Amino acid sequence: MKKSAAVIVAGFCLVSTAQSQETRIGFISTERVFREAAPYKAAQVKLEQEFAKRQKELQDMANRLKTAADKFDKDAPVLSESDRARRQRELSEMDRDFQRAQREFKEDLNQRRNEETASAIDKTNRVIKQIAEAEKYDIVLQEAAYVSNRIDITDKVIKALGK
Repeated sequence: MKKSAAVIVAGFCLVSTAQSQETRIGFISTERVFREAAPYKAAQVKLEQEFAKRQKELQDMANRLKTAADKFDKDAPVLSESDRARRQRELSEMDRDFQRAQREFKEDLNQRRNEETASAIDKTNRVIKQIAEAEKYDIVLQEAAYVSNRIDITDKVIKALGK
């Protein structure tokens, strides 16, 4: 019984050693892919174009609010109490509208960014899988404390995403 257990353990050790010599490992720097790959750059440009008009409107709204606040500060000492209260209400309403518009802009932008990023991530994962299967990688990692250039396939992925 002891002899057969020893043979089984030795067999596992041999199989384990043989497998570790054949294992191919690849690594992807997701930060570089996000920064350099064509789908991510295209998504950024698309979002900038899509939201440029609303961003300009927000900037114009902020400028109008600042101008109105500056005018109020300048005129406040000579305004009657009722005019001062009315203008303060108007400024408060303008500020509230601006804050609401700004919040909606950020929410819409984040939602669209998440949609575009998800699409690019799906494409990236398909490309990684194609490269891994074509080059017979057993595992492809995306995060590591240290990576040898020998197993880094980030450039291949970025190049394949550019096609």
